[in-house]
Formats: sequence, structure tokens, C-alpha cells
Amino acid sequence: MGNVNTAENAKLMYEAGQDLTTFTSLSDDGSGKVFTSGADLFSGRSGYDVNIKPNGLTTGGAVSVANSGSDDVVDVAALTCYLAGILTSVGVSTDFGITRGVGDGYIVCSITINSTGVLTEVQGAEGTSFSETRDENGGPPLIPVDSIEIAQVRLDSTNAALIPASEIKQVIGTHCEQYDTPVWEVDYFNAQVEFVSALPTIHIGAAAKKVYAQYYEPDFAVISYSYDFVPPENSHSVNSTQVYGGTVGSRSTSLGQGAFTAMLKDGISDNLLTFKDEVLWFKFFPDRNSTPYLLCQGALGISRTFPAGDNIQASCTISAMEVAEGITT
Repeated sequence: MGNVNTAENAKLMYEAGQDLTTFTSLSDDGSGKVFTSGADLFSGRSGYDVNIKPNGLTTGGAVSVANSGSDDVVDVAALTCYLAGILTSVGVSTDFGITRGVGDGYIVCSITINSTGVLTEVQGAEGTSFSETRDENGGPPLIPVDSIEIAQVRLDSTNAALIPASEIKQVIGTHCEQYDTPVWEVDYFNAQVEFVSALPTIHIGAAAKKVYAQYYEPDFAVISYSYDFVPPENSHSVNSTQVYGGTVGSRSTSLGQGAFTAMLKDGISDNLLTFKDEVLWFKFFPDRNSTPYLLCQGALGISRTFPAGDNIQASCTISAMEVAEGITT
């Protein structure tokens, strides 16, 4: 038969190690929802998982009417936040100054934590009325890309006065950036993070807040003397129910385990055995000298046999959450 090959020259590889990348900024793909890394894959092995830390408030930081009763100031409670992936503490601030407008009078001032962990005021442009649009007259300001907004103060007069609670706004997602809002999912295959909704573009350059990640990339090693690789794939079944005058059918899909067999040196000290029950990546090349390969991730199950007259070997399973993907480039 033409163009039909065997897997005689195949190669099976597994995730035998992990390389650490400490907290680094991910790149927005332009959607405000998907943030990508420079990695090819994220490891999912226990103890080597991805750690996602968007910039944002974690605890505390409530802004309130100044206890001193002084004009044009507010009190800010002690807080913690994530900045560039690091949990940062900021102490309480009493009589934190807010700057009033000098002309039209309507001004929105943001209370932020800057890139060095210091409370900083960022002023909006004055207007004749309030606006909800960033960087417009009377609207909230765009804040520096490495800063975190924790509240807004909205003033409608140029006259010095006590700032009441009604002029302090701190709704999460509108006036306050919390690190874990919105929530996200990690895409191990594409080495990226996807948020359930787009992050607000409230930073200079109409940019979203910074998203940082610490992750491990898998290092692959060949599984020597392996054979009979079966990738995790879907199987389909049809069920039918007899009804009056006919039959009603339904179809179901299930994901099958991947599998392979490996010959072992002694069945005890082999390196593959140290990864039993771990979630690992696997690559299978039908031809070790060609580019195309199958890629899958799953928990490694191992069942060893020690026959008296044959090689010591392990029957291995790959319990995956998704089918194997074919990679051609």
C-alpha cells in the first residue's frame, strides 16, 4: 500500500523535568480577556502549577470620611495587594489629601497604589458635569499601567469642605480593581490565561491591568524501550429505547485513557516510576525524524509486572481531561 507507514521508528517522550519562570507580565492579545506567556506549554504537575496574580487589591483598603473632620481629606484603611506578582502591604493613611478643581468644579480623583506600593492620587480633568468615560472632562482619569485603582472621589465644588461618604465610590470592577475579579481559567496547552470577561481598560493607553504569572515549562525525555502507544481519544456509543410504535435513539461520547508499555531496568529505580500518579505532558512522534507529533496531558498510571522468563515492564495509562492534539509544525 502506498504512503502507509509503521511506527517502527517512533519516539515517545514524557515530562521529566520543569523549568521555572518567576513572576512575569503576560501579554494581552488585544481582547482584554486572553493573556499569553512566552512558554509553549504550562506544566500541570503537582507542586509545579501555574500561579496567576493580576495586579489588584486583596484585603482592606476601605476609604472613609476623615475621622479628623478636616476638609478635602479621607482616611484609607491598611491593605494588601498584588503588585507584579508580589503580595504587598500598605499601611493605614489618615487625612489622605484629595485635590479639588479650580474652574468648572466637577472632578473625579482616583486613589491608587503606585508601582512602588505607595498611595497616590491621580486627578481627572475638570468638567461642567460628571462623566463615566475615562479621560473625559468630568470623568475618571486613566491611571498608570503599573498602578492599582482602589477608589474614586467625586467632587462637584471648588470650595474646601468635608468629603462625605456619598462622594466616595469603591464598587469592585467600577471604581476598585480587585486582583481576583473577574475570575480566570488557565489554558495549559496554549500557555495562556483566559478571563471570563474583558478586563476594564482604565490604564494609560486604554490598557487593562497587568497580569502576572509564575509558571513551569516541561522538559521532555525519551521513554526508552516503549511501545504500543495509544493516545487519549473520544469514543462514541448509541443507546436506544423502545417506545410505542418505534425506537428513540441517543448518542453519548466518552474520553478513553491513553496507554503505552515500557520495559524497565529493575522496576524500582527507573526514573519513569518517580512520576507515578503525576499529571504530565506526553509527546509521541510516529517517526522520530519527522516533525508531526501527538501531544497530550494526563495522570500517569503504572502497573508493573516481573515475569520470570521475560522483561520487567510497566503497563502505563494516561488519564487525560482532553483528547490528544496533533501538532504538525
